Amino acid sequence: MDISKYIDSDLLNKFEFYNYGHSLEILHESYPEEWKELQECFRKLSLSIDDIKKSGGNESPIPKKFDDILYPYGWREIRISGDLIVKKYPRKVAQRRGKFADEPYEVETITGYIDGHNIDFLKNRVAFDLEWNSKDQTFDRDLLAMRTYFDCGLIDVGVIVTRAGELNEIFREIRDDHGQILMKKYGASTTWMGKLTYRLDSRRNGGCPILAVGIRKECVEDYGRLAAYNSELKKIHKR
Repeated sequence: MDISKYIDSDLLNKFEFYNYGHSLEILHESYPEEWKELQECFRKLSLSIDDIKKSGGNESPIPKKFDDILYPYGWREIRISGDLIVKKYPRKVAQRRGKFADEPYEVETITGYIDGHNIDFLKNRVAFDLEWNSKDQTFDRDLLAMRTYFDCGLIDVGVIVTRAGELNEIFREIRDDHGQILMKKYGASTTWMGKLTYRLDSRRNGGCPILAVGIRKECVEDYGRLAAYNSELKKIHKR
């Protein structure tokens, strides 16, 4: 599939895209305004070396970069809960199968049948989640949430952004403020594209179309200068 007709060309070098369940086609054709806003968010994303040195979770400045761009467009974090109402209808005539009464003889409510499913951003029927550096099991939670929203008829497509594998090249070259290689913080058991795609390949998203987006090293504004600096150091050490 040629994804270039669905994605602005300037984004193809900064991000990698994996299309599951025709998510790109749905975004492009059915939600052009939301897709335009997400692409604008991707376009404006710029990470510094200092950004990636900082701790993950609430201390990381990276999620806030997405907040600052998407909130003015009307994207909001959402949590849903719902009760399941089960109606039991008796057979109308004892001798005939498949014929049921118009009114139930019993109604049962299962409170909190769905509950606690958070999504970082939702607008209209498009869901968006960011996972920069959490434990990789977080993807299971995200995919379950999007699957639940989809099965409940609340969304038509989901987008999940995470780190591309090539960012490891940067993490292996940089030390944090304590002198530790960053790769120790951004390990194999954290959220990155390799941990997401194998879950999508095994259809843990159910029927929900998902666009997986990987942040590549071109999004790191200082990387070119850092790479040149490290290259010069290697030349010096070889002399």
